[in-house]
Amino acid sequence: MKNEPTINNSATDWERIDAMQDEDIDLSDSPELTPEMFAKAIVRRGLKPRPKKVQFTFRLEEDVLAWFRAQGAGYQTQINNLLRAYMEAQKQQGKLQAVIEKPQEAARRPTVITQNNATQR
Repeated sequence: MKNEPTINNSATDWERIDAMQDEDIDLSDSPELTPEMFAKAIVRRGLKPRPKKVQFTFRLEEDVLAWFRAQGAGYQTQINNLLRAYMEAQKQQGKLQAVIEKPQEAARRPTVITQNNATQR
């Protein structure tokens, strides 16, 4: 494969772009970044990749689901993140037993974790 441009003549004035200073750039159509935007940001660089998600069905109380849906797009990811945070907190407290098995087997059988740390299938 050749690394040649598909269009020989660029319409961009690269000399003008190279000569521009930061204050010459028109940012009028870009929103100003606020501390709140940074507080909601998620940085993934350097972190291990998230585990693959699997599709399954579970039941939520109607008002709980309605509340999450009202949060807008990404509500399922929010539910996943809350469950992950709970799982990690419980792991740190040593309350959950680690169950290691093949993902296919785990997906077929529901796991019930009771308050007294017993895992039931």
